[in-house]
Amino acid sequence: MKKTSLILWALALGACSTQKEIVDIPIIFDEQRIELTKEYLLNRYELDQDTPEITPKMVVLHWTAIPSLKKSFEAFNRPTLPNWRPDLVNVSGLNVSSHFLVDQDGTIYRLMPETTMARHTIGLNHCAIGIENVGGTEGMPLTKQQLKSNIYLVNYLASKYDIDYVIGHQEYTLFEGHPLWLEVDDGYRTKKTDPGMDFVEKVRKATKKFNFKSVPTKDQ
Repeated sequence: MKKTSLILWALALGACSTQKEIVDIPIIFDEQRIELTKEYLLNRYELDQDTPEITPKMVVLHWTAIPSLKKSFEAFNRPTLPNWRPDLVNVSGLNVSSHFLVDQDGTIYRLMPETTMARHTIGLNHCAIGIENVGGTEGMPLTKQQLKSNIYLVNYLASKYDIDYVIGHQEYTLFEGHPLWLEVDDGYRTKKTDPGMDFVEKVRKATKKFNFKSVPTKDQ
């Protein structure tokens, strides 16, 4: 089955799946993406690895700010960033990605293996599993179905891996100076507001049985 047909089939399957199913619709992860991921680990984190594998220690919740599942998938699918120039030194061409993508109806899609590095959170990609939620724009807020699916995913991941933290993307800079923080460039930061602290706190409250560690504060 061709790649395009496989994606369309998986999307159709997801429409009738329960929110607790995980539907696999893998993004392109070819040799180019593997090499770019290994370069990212080396150049940004000083981790010289033979494979792009990670040891998950946290889950990061996001929103795509893109108003459809199809366009969100397309944003992550290609191996390289749009308009990437390979001639620019120290500028990674690795495209952004995430391990999971949750549609507005709560359907969960797995885009890539959970222990392969995805580029979704500065400084923490080497240890973080990313969950992207379709929407988040003013006219397309995150839904109750997405909340339930994020809670399900955190339960699933924390039962499978030694997860210490569950954070919202907007909290990532609080880890500067933390042992998990490995970003070598002090000027490489972006301001984030996703997925909203109300959403994050509801997920944490629903998964409190795992006793996740508190997110560092600026005073620590």
